[in-house]
Amino acid sequence: DPIRAAARYILEGKIIALKGLGGFHIACDATNDSVVKRLRALKKRGDKPFALMAPDLETVERFCFLNDKERELLTSPRCPILLLEAREDAWKVISRDVAPRNRYIGFMLPYTPLHHLLLRETKRPLVMTSGNLRDEPIVKDNDVALEKLSGIADYFLLHNRDIATRIDDSVARVIDGKEVLIRRARGYVPAPLSLAFTSDKEILALGPMMKSTLCFLRGRRAFLSQYLGDNDIYDNYLYLLEIKERLEKLFGFNPELVVHDLHPDYPTTRLASEMGLPSLAVQHHEAHLASVLAEKGLVDAEVIGVAFDGTGYGRDGRIWGGEFFIGRVGNFERRAHIAYFPLPGGEKAIEEPWRIALALLKEVLGEEALETPWAVKLRTNHNLEAVLRLAETERLSPLTSSAGRLFDGVSSLLSIRHRITYEAQAAIELEMAADPEVTDS
Repeated sequence: DPIRAAARYILEGKIIALKGLGGFHIACDATNDSVVKRLRALKKRGDKPFALMAPDLETVERFCFLNDKERELLTSPRCPILLLEAREDAWKVISRDVAPRNRYIGFMLPYTPLHHLLLRETKRPLVMTSGNLRDEPIVKDNDVALEKLSGIADYFLLHNRDIATRIDDSVARVIDGKEVLIRRARGYVPAPLSLAFTSDKEILALGPMMKSTLCFLRGRRAFLSQYLGDNDIYDNYLYLLEIKERLEKLFGFNPELVVHDLHPDYPTTRLASEMGLPSLAVQHHEAHLASVLAEKGLVDAEVIGVAFDGTGYGRDGRIWGGEFFIGRVGNFERRAHIAYFPLPGGEKAIEEPWRIALALLKEVLGEEALETPWAVKLRTNHNLEAVLRLAETERLSPLTSSAGRLFDGVSSLLSIRHRITYEAQAAIELEMAADPEVTDS
């Protein structure tokens, strides 16, 4: 019996690649420290948390706090990965390497017969992470899995049902009793969203470069694609083209207008220019604000809108991300923003938040930034003087108003995280370090 054999291998500390609903999963025993560490190294995943699959709701409740809304979502047909606050003693059983320095565990329940049968045999939580190489699309075909995942998986659990459309697991969280989607994919796509307005044109929106999705607008309905990854990676760009064509065929879309990010060099901006359709460039954070207003049915309202983000191309050519707008959809005026500060070395500063911290200190203290206890401690392993000089040249240190980058810098100033191994790690660990007992009252 292949399923019993796969379960036995997992309990022996092996890594299994198995064919799921929208692509391959890579699974191992979440309670086995050494195999979780090995999987992390083989996937080149840094400290980014792994998703877990539990045999049943009782197992999830053993390790995490659950409210009624969270139970409802976990057991719903959509069955997303749900971010849940871990009980203090959870880490006595589950490997801490599942989610280093994190108070939350991403749990889901089995949603295919294969998952149910496998978890019935293992009777414990399993790491159930996407079957892909780092930052690439999830693998969906047996032959590709055997080729690409052979350096990660010890064994493969395959079947002969072809997967037509690759799609990742959705990720959600319950905040103030309401479901908030973090990654919209399996279970939610391609169901449309109903809007409070009617478009007189069929529109295709191509999204940004990072964490991209497509959106087709027809009448009062918006049809969003699944999460497509970062389209500066060529395989993800091909994935975007594949899903665009599939949605066009599935729903008979024939867009009359294509919308794209204001950034001139994004792959989606170039794609828009090649489609032979009228096009419209939209500023990244104005799009964020407009999407919230559309979701809340407030498209005609005049609002004060705040857009806090990591990175977005601004109308002045700088990197925005901490913006305050006044106006209504289609006519926003940027009235204020977080004061610009430099990113010494550009992209390198995102990978090494200590550079941002140093630049922030320089803005406040000038050269005395080098004499602070934080800088003195860092100096032994970092060339602070060279980075300070770098911060003075805008060509090498672009200016930003990004709230995300500000959080990164504060994380380093508090000696929480000086270098990251996955996106937003410094800000996430800053959130995890915040006292959960502190409230507004």
